[in-house]
Amino acid sequence: MRGKSQRKVYLDHSASTPVDERVLDAMMPWFTRNYGNASSLHGPGRRAAQAIEDARETVARTLGCQPNEIVFNSGGTEGDNHAIRGGARTMRQAGQGAHLVSSPVEHSAVGETLAQLADLQGFTHTLMPVDRYGRVSAEAFRAACRDDTVLASVMLANNEVGSLQPVAELARFARERGILFHTDAVQAAGQLSLNVADLGVDLLGISGHKFYGPKGVGALYCRNGIALASNQTGGSHEEGRRAGTHNTPLIVGLARALELAGQEREQNVAHFRRMRDQLIDQVLLRVPDAELSGHPVERLPGHASLVLDGVDSSALLMHLDINGVAASGGSACKTGNPEPSAVLLAMGYSKRQAMGGLRLTVGHSTSEKDIDYAVDVIANSVEKLRRLAVVA
Repeated sequence: MRGKSQRKVYLDHSASTPVDERVLDAMMPWFTRNYGNASSLHGPGRRAAQAIEDARETVARTLGCQPNEIVFNSGGTEGDNHAIRGGARTMRQAGQGAHLVSSPVEHSAVGETLAQLADLQGFTHTLMPVDRYGRVSAEAFRAACRDDTVLASVMLANNEVGSLQPVAELARFARERGILFHTDAVQAAGQLSLNVADLGVDLLGISGHKFYGPKGVGALYCRNGIALASNQTGGSHEEGRRAGTHNTPLIVGLARALELAGQEREQNVAHFRRMRDQLIDQVLLRVPDAELSGHPVERLPGHASLVLDGVDSSALLMHLDINGVAASGGSACKTGNPEPSAVLLAMGYSKRQAMGGLRLTVGHSTSEKDIDYAVDVIANSVEKLRRLAVVA
């Protein structure tokens, strides 16, 4: 039973972050005083439309692109779907082919979209192998691409193990071959540079609630010259690329959150790294047979992921929650699923090991005392679960 003075430690910032109060302040007038529909011609509508265009310019500055290359949407899942479905269909219609390339460690919004395109719409797709760290090699990418390859999707940073992918190198090869390149940058936003010119990508998606913005809003960068087919019909919003009434407050919030993340990224990343390294070092010291998963260096600054052999992650998460520590067994979209992590399996871990994945992700407010408390709880919980497993 939780004690009244029990510490509460939130280590699941890769799943979602709190809305920054400055972001909330920017959003509130568009919920209350300025509530016009941005498609209306009257004054309230024009003010809303201007707020959206101002937000578009803010996002474009952060990504280093033109404002008309930004498509606002409901978040990362919609952005992945729109980029892959729209890009693949456009390329096939142009007679370029129907082959898609990706990796087995992508978010399910990418993986399941590719599978459905193959199952129902006649596309074929190749999943490249990854190494022990969950990373794709340039050699594997070149080998997977064919003459009829029209689109490739490789995430910038993995949501489960935090490993960074060599996106700029892969995108450069794709551009030389006339292959559209999409990257899911949902986890990277707020922690890494997302300059699309440096990355060389054609399509890139972000989601507001990963960097202290609101849930239910995201943005897709779509390079000029790509006639991306809309996934939904019903209006000419977003230059015909995404039908539906603009959610002005959330769009304003997304832009403000991204602006703040860019302005404060250096100091935030330094803090994230300190907390992450302390967390990793202490868990590896205190928990026998704990193993860091993902790349030891080329990983997100705020992301710690581990494999705890002989421990079921679902049971561990319940023990942590009872003791006030919020964490994840991998992707928040899969938490509670008794199946082993597909990402860890693709990285070469056994089924037994893949059942014991633990993701711990720090944030702005994470303190050294939080880390100390969380490690105590993790170490005690793992010891208890392993002891119970032996008895059983």
